[in-house]
Amino acid sequence: MKKFAKEFLFRGLIACAGGPVVLAIIYGILGATNTVTSLTPHEVCMGTLTITLLAFIVAGMTAIYQMEQLPLASAILIHGAALYATYILIYLLNGWLVNQLVPILVFTGVFIISYAVIWLIIYAGEKRKTQKINDLLHSDS
Repeated sequence: MKKFAKEFLFRGLIACAGGPVVLAIIYGILGATNTVTSLTPHEVCMGTLTITLLAFIVAGMTAIYQMEQLPLASAILIHGAALYATYILIYLLNGWLVNQLVPILVFTGVFIISYAVIWLIIYAGEKRKTQKINDLLHSDS
C-alpha cells in the first residue's frame, strides 16, 4: 500500500498542473462563444481548485494498475469507481451538473459507456501487441 500511495502522489502531482490549463481553455471557449460572459471570483476559485484536485486524482488513480496483487478486473472496477465518484462530486460542487435524478442518470450512463469503450480499445490494442509478440516468438523457434 505504501508503494501505491507514493506512486499515486507522484502521478497526481505531475498531472495536477494541467487541470487549471484545461479549465482556462474551457473558460476561454465559453467566453469566445458568449456562452458565459462573466465569472464570479468564487466560481473561478472553486473551478481552479476542484479541477486541480480532479486532475490529481485521475492521474494518481492510474497507479492502481501497478499493484500486482490486484486482479485486472478488480483494478478496473476500483479505478472506474474512483473516477466516477471524483467526476460526479466535482461536477456537482461546481454546478456543472444539475443535482437531479435524470441528469445524474444520464451522466452515469455516459460515463459507464465511455469508460467501457475506452477499456475495450485498450484491451484490443494490448491483445494485438501480445499476439504480435507471440507470433514473433513462435516464428523464431
